[in-house]
Amino acid sequence: MASIKTIEFDALVIGGGGSGLRAAHQLTESGVKTACVTKVFPTRSHTVSAQGGITCAIASDDPNDDWRWHMYDTVKGSDYIGDQEAIEYMCSVGPKAVFELEHMGLPFSRTEKGRIYQRPFGGQSKDYGKGGQASRTCAAADRTGHALLHTLYQANLQVGTTFLNEWYAVDLVKNANDQVVGVVALEIETGEVAYLKAKATVLATGGAGRIYASTTNALINTGDGLGMSLRAGFSAQDMEMWQFHPTGIHGAGTLVTEGCRGEGGYLINSEGERFMERYAPNAKDLAGRDVVARSMVLEILEGRGCGPNKDHVLLKLDHLGEETLN
Repeated sequence: MASIKTIEFDALVIGGGGSGLRAAHQLTESGVKTACVTKVFPTRSHTVSAQGGITCAIASDDPNDDWRWHMYDTVKGSDYIGDQEAIEYMCSVGPKAVFELEHMGLPFSRTEKGRIYQRPFGGQSKDYGKGGQASRTCAAADRTGHALLHTLYQANLQVGTTFLNEWYAVDLVKNANDQVVGVVALEIETGEVAYLKAKATVLATGGAGRIYASTTNALINTGDGLGMSLRAGFSAQDMEMWQFHPTGIHGAGTLVTEGCRGEGGYLINSEGERFMERYAPNAKDLAGRDVVARSMVLEILEGRGCGPNKDHVLLKLDHLGEETLN
């Protein structure tokens, strides 16, 4: 390590998306000298692509909404293989996180009464599945992720987090006791390699959706952190659980928000049939994402895809009217 530059911090956060920025903010605010290392400018991290919102039982749309109903939907939506303790924590503490972001300045859309706007999304129900469709997704228009990243980035600047923008973390560094003591990173602009030394290293590097040919994930979602941790000898869990969005622009992969279906849009096959009525008679186009994605693939495999190659389906929105679409 003597031959390359060493930069020392108390803590490193690798990744400048929503979770990385939130972790860095907490560390810096607590008095820890923290650097956020990100291969793209923080507000270009993939969180920026999240359109629809943050699902959370804040009881704005429905004063009787309950985080336990949200937990039920999440456990059911995971086909009962999700980590139920983690789900319980997320759903019960979630409202606190949403209000925290609101107080940081996240410009949520508002109802006429001034409360945070919540929209209906797939897989949401009231009263443990017995009470119909819930509206539980807290939204900032159709650019919630964009608003979230800008809010968190500004909050980090305010508390004094150090940013190493367009630095590419290459590998974790371990000492003789097999403890992680930082990372080797490359400054993309200059090609300079440096050892970023730290007492604690947080990986918040996002997923690896680019392993798929067509995905709503950005080109940066290449699983760098997973590769770093695997090379360092750490185990990985649930590697088959990649999520990307069922609806996107065919050929381009650009996300088309689930809000389109929440507002009344629906999927049709080459025969003009609203096929989700067959696969999920109750939830229809607002079924869980895995259900919708599988149903779309089955329609294509069974020859009911659209276009000259019959390799996609259509999302019908023209019936919603100009005002809703705009």
